[in-house]
This record gives sequence, structure tokens and C-alpha cells, in this order.
Amino acid sequence: MDLTYSYLLQTFRQFTWTSAFLSAAALFIGSIVAVREIFKPLHYKKPIKGKRWKLPPGPAGVPLFGNVLQFQRARRDEVDFTKYLSSLASFGEMATLHMGSKTWVLLNSNRVVDELISKRGSVTHERPYMPVALGLVSRGNRFFLQETKRWADARRVLHHLLTGSAVKSCGQLQELESVQLLAAYLHRPREWYSHHYRYSVSLMHQIILGERLLKSTGELDHLRGIIGGFIQCINGNMIDFFPQLDALPKVLQPWRKRYERMGQIHWEGFRTWWEPLKQSVAEGTAMPSLARDVLLCKDTKYPGGDDDAMYLAMSTISAGSDNPRMAMNVFVMAALSYPEPFGKARAEVDRVCGHDANRLPDVDDMTSLPYLCALVKEVIRWRPSVPMIPQHQSIQDLEFEGYLFPAGTEFVINGVAAGQDFPDAESFSPERWLDGENESKVSHGLWHFGGGRRICVGYKIAQTELFLAFSRLIYCFDFAAAGPYDNLRLRHYHAGEPFPVEMKVRNPDHEQLINNQAERFGVLESAKAKF
Repeated sequence: MDLTYSYLLQTFRQFTWTSAFLSAAALFIGSIVAVREIFKPLHYKKPIKGKRWKLPPGPAGVPLFGNVLQFQRARRDEVDFTKYLSSLASFGEMATLHMGSKTWVLLNSNRVVDELISKRGSVTHERPYMPVALGLVSRGNRFFLQETKRWADARRVLHHLLTGSAVKSCGQLQELESVQLLAAYLHRPREWYSHHYRYSVSLMHQIILGERLLKSTGELDHLRGIIGGFIQCINGNMIDFFPQLDALPKVLQPWRKRYERMGQIHWEGFRTWWEPLKQSVAEGTAMPSLARDVLLCKDTKYPGGDDDAMYLAMSTISAGSDNPRMAMNVFVMAALSYPEPFGKARAEVDRVCGHDANRLPDVDDMTSLPYLCALVKEVIRWRPSVPMIPQHQSIQDLEFEGYLFPAGTEFVINGVAAGQDFPDAESFSPERWLDGENESKVSHGLWHFGGGRRICVGYKIAQTELFLAFSRLIYCFDFAAAGPYDNLRLRHYHAGEPFPVEMKVRNPDHEQLINNQAERFGVLESAKAKF
């Protein structure tokens, strides 16, 4: 009897442990299946009856994460990232990536960008929600990442400012700031890369806030740090690839504190620029500007609150200054690597302005300097400062050339691949843009300002800003390498000199021209000063 009882007890225990193990295993497997189902990207989900998704090929990934880990590894180094984006063109004009719970379709050719972003912009104009980059870090207020409903108000405000007759008045500010740029180059040549940033920030500061820039180098570096941190955050954190995690209780979101702190730092940094302007508006001493006349004016129809206005103003200054800064660094790199096109550009400017330093080129010379206009476009194409344009999300199912994309697909302009979609793409050749018609249209054939409804509203401002800087620097200065460099490694976010350069004023006549113009515009002393 005892033996029978012991046997039954042992059998029961074994059965209990086996059941527990099987239950735990079932729960574990069920959890994995549930997680995979929750985070399954669109193109892996079954469509409604009668449809079948068909997407372009793409690289293999790993379970759950797809291609996110490859993408994140490549982003750690700018050269590796450029090579990674370039390699995706091997799949064709489009490449499908499984990015966490998202479906990305990279657009690798100028043709498909035109077709899907421009011609079908009514379908592909939305932005996907980014709970970290837009939510925690930007407090929902960086307008170019906002959903279309909110973004449209900001777009309306900026459209009137940065187009039409406003562009001409901006050109006058650009001429003044470019004179200070030349004088700063002349008197403090070792800080050439810092002069690029001050030039681009000064311009946007006047347009948006109405005042000449009097910030210290430290304050500018802090702003650039904010911009750099934000850019690295876009598609640079895992949570935005699994936005469903944002629905978890806050106690189960350990990442929140880190990104909320970053958002607080950004808010406080913007506030130091915004509050003085608000005070001058309240005192009636503010100069005409977007902030005074639209964002803070009670008579306008701008619907946003104070934070909305601040982020709109400071985001415009940030984007409108950092991208031109990087393009100007590329300009210098191209001058070192390909001196022949710059010799041709100088000959063209000499023909118009006189080789004897008769006068500086100005905005009105754009129609007379087609090669210089083409050079601006080639700088943007050759080493794009924005290698990948933030994604456009489709608002409905989309058929295109035999493919069927589900609603919610995120179309991404591959700026690197699109820039290489040219014959002999690695060479720096402004001639590729000379067609007698579109040299001065910087968005024609280029997608680095975005496209469709979401195209950067300030691209014309950026074009004249770069045209003036490039034409005047070419006219007045010679560039030479001051040490070894790699023209693939531009170190855009490096704190010091991005690559070694020696620049000298062309001759005493051009030196005198610069000093005379700087005195005329009243910027000579500020150009000499070390802030």
C-alpha cells in the first residue's frame, strides 16, 4: 500500500512539473507570437480580401527588428552610413526595409521620387508619428515632423514669408551678412568653419527675429548641439520604430526620463533666444520680423500658443542655418578636391564683376552666372548634407507600376542614392546642370530639400544664400589643403575644423574691396571681433 501511494505521489509530481513546464512554454511561445503579431510591419499583414501586397525587394533582416539593427549600426559613422544608403540602390529604384513595426520603401532614383513624392503628393504627404523625436524631445512642436493637420498652419505662415517678394528683401540681408562673412574670412581665416555657421544663423535670425546676431560662439555652439542632438534622434532611437510602445503605462517606459530631459534642455535653449524677443515686442522696440508681425501679433490668425510660436521660430532658424552651414563646408571640400570647376566659376564671375576687384557679385547677377548657379546645385548633390529625407507616410493604399503599397507605408527619399543617380556621379561636375533653362532653379532635378507638399519652404532663401556666399568666396579667396583629408569624411558635427584648409585672399585689390564693403555696411569691427 505504501509503495502504491509513493508511486502515485511521484507520478502526480512529475505530471505537475510537466504541466507547469508545458504551460510556461505555451505562455512563452504565445507571448512571442503575440509580440510578433503586434509589431508586425504592414507589408507582412494580410490585406483585406481581394488584395495582395506587392512591394519591391530589399535586404534580409532579423526577426522582429528587421533591418533596424543594420541601419543603426551604419548610422554610427557618416562614411558607413553613406555607403549603406548607396548599397540599397543595388535593389533597384526602390528598396523595401522592415524597420521594426514599420514598412519603409526607400526611393533610390530621381524618377521614382518625382512619381511618388511629387505627382502623388496628395497620398504621400503625411508624416508618421515619432513618439520620441516629435513627442518627448520636441514636445510635439517641431512643425516639420508634425502630422499634416497641425503642420499646415505653420506652412501657411512660412510660405508667405519665404516666397515671392519676401525673397528679394531677404536677398538684401544676405548681401550684408555675406560681406561680414568675407571680412571674417579675411581677418580670422583659421575660424573659417565657424564663420559659415555665424553667416547662416545671422541671416535666419534677422528674418525670423528681426535682429542682427550678437550671440557668442559658445551660445552658437549650444544651439548647434541642440540641432545635432535632434537630428541624431530622428530615426536614431528604437522606440520610434516601435511606436506602439508609447501606449504602455509610463512606469513601463524607462526611456522616457532620458528623452524628457533632452526635451527640457532643448526647450530651455530655445527659450534663451525667444524671451528677449518677446520682451522687445512687449516694449514696442522690436524690429519687423516673422515673430513680431505674425507669431506674436494679436491681429494675425496664427492659432498657436507661445510654445508653438517659439518652436516654429527656432525650428526655422535651426533648419535654415544648419543645412547651409554643412553645404558651405562641402563647398570648401569640393574646392580642394576639384579645383578646375572652381577656376571656371571664377572666370565667369571675373567676366561679370571684373578680374580687378571692381565689385562683388550680387543676387541680381544670378541670371548672368549660370555656371555658378550650377555649382550650387552640384555642391548639394555631390555630398548631400541630408543623406536621408524624413519619411513621407501614405494615407491610403497606393498602386504604382505593378506594386501595391498598404496605407501607412513610409516612403523615404534616399538622398545619397538620388544624388548618385547621374552619369559619373562621384565626380564634381557643375556642367551636368547646364541646360540653359534650369540652372537657377535649385529644386529642379534635386530632392535634397524634400518634395511634394512637404518641400522645404525656404529652399529659395537657401539658394540665394549659398549663391552669394559661393560666388563671393570664389571671387575673393584661394583655397588649399593644409594637410591630408578624405573628401568622404566631412565631419559635419565635429566641434573643430572639419578638415585642414588654408585660405588666402586673392590679391591686395580684393582685400581692399572686402574692407571697403565691410566699412560701408558697418560690419568690419564685428567681423574682426572674436565673440
